[in-house]
Amino acid sequence: MENNFDLIIIGAGPGGYVAAVKAAQLGMKTLVVEKDRAGGTCLNRGCIPTKAMLHASELFREMKSGEEFGIFAKELCFDYGRMLSYRQDVVDKLCGGVEQLFKANGVSYIKGSAVLEKDSSVSVTEEGEKKSFRAKHVLLAAGSRPALIPVPGIEQEGVLTSDELFQLTELPKSLVIIGGGVIGVEFASVFSSLGVKVTILEVLPSILANMDKDFAQNLKLILKKRGVDIHTGVSVTKIERGEEGMSCSYTEKEAEQRISAQYVLCAAGRRPNTEGLFGEGVSIALERGRVVVDEHFRTSMEGVYAIGDLIKGMQLAHLASAQGICLVEELAGEERSIDLSVVPACVYTDPEIASVGLTEAQAKEQGLSFSVGKFMMSANGKSLISKEERGFIKILAEKESGAVLGAQMMCARATDMIGEFGGAVANRFTVPALLRAMRAHPTYNEAVGEALEEVFGSSIHSAPKKR
Repeated sequence: MENNFDLIIIGAGPGGYVAAVKAAQLGMKTLVVEKDRAGGTCLNRGCIPTKAMLHASELFREMKSGEEFGIFAKELCFDYGRMLSYRQDVVDKLCGGVEQLFKANGVSYIKGSAVLEKDSSVSVTEEGEKKSFRAKHVLLAAGSRPALIPVPGIEQEGVLTSDELFQLTELPKSLVIIGGGVIGVEFASVFSSLGVKVTILEVLPSILANMDKDFAQNLKLILKKRGVDIHTGVSVTKIERGEEGMSCSYTEKEAEQRISAQYVLCAAGRRPNTEGLFGEGVSIALERGRVVVDEHFRTSMEGVYAIGDLIKGMQLAHLASAQGICLVEELAGEERSIDLSVVPACVYTDPEIASVGLTEAQAKEQGLSFSVGKFMMSANGKSLISKEERGFIKILAEKESGAVLGAQMMCARATDMIGEFGGAVANRFTVPALLRAMRAHPTYNEAVGEALEEVFGSSIHSAPKKR
């Protein structure tokens, strides 16, 4: 393999591998180095395996409620080992697909440990052999790893991160989840659906605290109905090993509480994966552990760039991919093809949650004059058919222009439908423009039309607004 490239990318996750393929398509000689497996955290330990487990566990829960549809399944059970095999099969196919993309597009790929040196070269250790490579540009896309909160006992056996939870070969009997964000509620959904006793401990006043408040209120009720015990506004003080497994002490409303479970899952966010990334003498600007970049993803080191979970911002696979594409387009002298300010956020619970653009709280903070159209899914025919009535679609639009500012959805297929509103916000489409296209009946998507109509108080299937 040659030692000189146009672009060297450290990390083959959604940011790195997408940037590599795009760079190759634009005529850049590209090398990707990944120390683990192609696909990064997302494909191997994050998005994909989590969603596979959500699908399997929700299917089991739906089958248990089959009597509502006149369907009776006798002696219904599941094989956790086969669930794990199904999950791994999905992962293997997608990871293999990434490697095939490299081959098809002429991207050089090394499975080894990469280190950025002070002269901007990249040292790669592959099977014990160290080699040096150079490029006009170096892109850092090493991703992130689970973060641990500073609590006594957090390092002991029995306290798991999301990575370690995936390594269990037997279903936990009980689980305490520290953190009620996206990671926490998705794992709560998986294991509660399989009959595991799950408790969530969240330090903030609500679960999903960084999203629209309607999401938190509705999801809390749904999870509690499914047996999940949720405590918000609490502070975990220590974790100990006891007779019943792990004992987790916490303060709630100034009172000391304790709960025991077989395992404790720390789902308190992720931190940049910079350990071992920089060689001796490398001085690159960091802020709270994250690589500092400008609006063009340039670091403080000439010719070195960073994207994804390494830098400040939302830690989402699709954002990292979009950043990688935009960076490579700029390096090739082209204009960005994606608006990086419009980022959809998704939670794969049941019902699904999705949001893009501004929420009501954010629009009020900015002093904007806006209207809200909200349609409850209990009036949607497809939702009634599938008995997924609890949920809503909410749309914000500027009062004067009618331009869509944001959308929030909590319903079946929300994560698929939110794409329409990403395009609407990015292109400043108006509510009347979106209403020009009719929506098929019966579908979940026709509720989008109802919510759009409700912006003006004219939805067919909603109660009239007071004028």
